[in-house]
Amino acid sequence: MRSAIVVGVWLGTVPLAACAADAGDRAADAPSGVRRPLWELGIGVAALQFPDYRGSDESGTYLLPLPYVVYRGQFLRADREGARAVLVDADRFEVELSVSASVPTRSRSNAARNGMPDLPPSFEVGPKLNVALWRSSDRRAKLELRLPVRAVFTVERSPHSVGTTFSPNLNLDLVRSGWNIALQAGPLYGDRRRHEHIYGVDPVFATAQRPAYRAGGGYAGWQALASTSRRFAGTWVGAFVRYDSLRGATFAASPLVRRDHAFTMGVGVAWVLASSSVLVASDD
Repeated sequence: MRSAIVVGVWLGTVPLAACAADAGDRAADAPSGVRRPLWELGIGVAALQFPDYRGSDESGTYLLPLPYVVYRGQFLRADREGARAVLVDADRFEVELSVSASVPTRSRSNAARNGMPDLPPSFEVGPKLNVALWRSSDRRAKLELRLPVRAVFTVERSPHSVGTTFSPNLNLDLVRSGWNIALQAGPLYGDRRRHEHIYGVDPVFATAQRPAYRAGGGYAGWQALASTSRRFAGTWVGAFVRYDSLRGATFAASPLVRRDHAFTMGVGVAWVLASSSVLVASDD
């Protein structure tokens, strides 16, 4: 177990390192007529624990500066779902431009990847369709089908594409006693380039314990997430736990897959320092 201090952004309640998971949890709709500040700014801290990559048997504990940024614009929004652009907003469905990201993995600090190139941080961007399947009459509970498709790019001096991901999931949002609760689960898919980038072993890096391996595209396992958050007068708190399973994944035979399941968890607290005097209708 390693510890480190890194700079990052808490996107909802999903850690920055989640490669294929949805970036954040959305609270159930608040009662109609609620008006909140157009923007809010603050700062805090988050503690996260997660594997070096999905399938790794080594993990890291990270202390993250936690910028608290909320913007409730008509098309551009930054809230519990992360930063995104809303392209279509109808009663039962919404199309967004969503983003996600991952932290780097240093191969010299990971036994399975020792001697191989580092995994650089990555940035994911693409459309996401949200379909409302059910809402409670008081609008304090909602079940959605979410269909995000994202292209993945490395974040380095010469960025390049490393494939595409698709992570359909069911998401249940609840508001109970002032707490926003989200439960989410679904399968993960990636194309050949995405899986080869993480799990492929070129012959030049093969050893007696790490044979050469070519990863294929397709099923990448599944994830389940439970998260909660609450806004107090001038403070926001949140926590999450996520379960990852790689059983049956197309790359499960890779020598870089040392564990077929893992838990990821984190907690965060932020203090709201400033907010807009302009109020807008809000459902968060």
